[in-house]
Amino acid sequence: MIVDCHAHLVPPSLIEAVRANAGAFPSLKLVADGDAFGFSFAGGKATRPVAKPLSDLNGRLKWMDEQKIDAQVCGGWLDMFGYELPADEGLRWSRMLNEHLAAAAKDQPRFVPLATVPLQDGARAAEVLREAHALGFKGAMIGTQPKGVGGVLDDPSLEPFWKAADELGSALFIHPVFESGDNRVHDYGMANAVGRITDTLIAVSRIIYSGHILKYRNAKVIVGIGGAALPFVVGRLRRNFSLDQKLGDPDASLAAMYYDTIVHDPKVLRFLADTVGADRIMMGSDMPFPIGDLTPMKVVEAAGFSAAEAASMNGGLARKLFGV
Repeated sequence: MIVDCHAHLVPPSLIEAVRANAGAFPSLKLVADGDAFGFSFAGGKATRPVAKPLSDLNGRLKWMDEQKIDAQVCGGWLDMFGYELPADEGLRWSRMLNEHLAAAAKDQPRFVPLATVPLQDGARAAEVLREAHALGFKGAMIGTQPKGVGGVLDDPSLEPFWKAADELGSALFIHPVFESGDNRVHDYGMANAVGRITDTLIAVSRIIYSGHILKYRNAKVIVGIGGAALPFVVGRLRRNFSLDQKLGDPDASLAAMYYDTIVHDPKVLRFLADTVGADRIMMGSDMPFPIGDLTPMKVVEAAGFSAAEAASMNGGLARKLFGV
């Protein structure tokens, strides 16, 4: 079975529900953009509009058939996770998103959904995560910056969430958010090319040094975009650890996490495998975004892995982690 471990889905039923129920969320404003709409949460900067490919289920299935992909792990769209909403609204918002993701997966079993949780509040995030597992979700896709720009995943208030994820054995896919927090990336397409990398690198480095990765190692942490430069800076992370051994161990942490293949370069994918182990890597596309890899099995083939390694990357590991 071939499994794409990294994709995003906004079910058409969810778009309809958001339009119909926007008034139930006082801190949400829909921002019209032609026939589509974006979101402004709690008066913040408007997101991009919901792109049609996010909800084109027939087009997605056609693409999966063309790529010979049997199943696709689908998180929601990070722009609409709404971490800036007040906690009670965030709770209801996450539940609505999960309801429609679960329904889409029930209608089309080739989709394997990842829940969203209200990371603006650790206790509520834990509650929603437990509910999601009860519904059949195997974990959640979480953004790098809970509570909005500048938020951190090692915030002490998130301890209930991390404990729940550890107890449940959740797969936690860490993904960059809409706004990286660095205004220098808003030119030349660098928000995608660079900002997503630095955002993820900082967020994950914090939970390495805070000890979260090893303390909650029963939670299966997946770092997208090939580990977001972590393998390339591990020497510096290690050196910093040697100067302050109260920090979490970066080598042990990198060995405990999982990664996708979205690096766009077979030599880089080989380096990632040499650093963290080929058995920690899964094929992913970031569908439907153009910055992703929309022929995702090619980089695995070009990197020259053994048949067993390629089989693990192209579906074997994802089947175990996500219960496919």
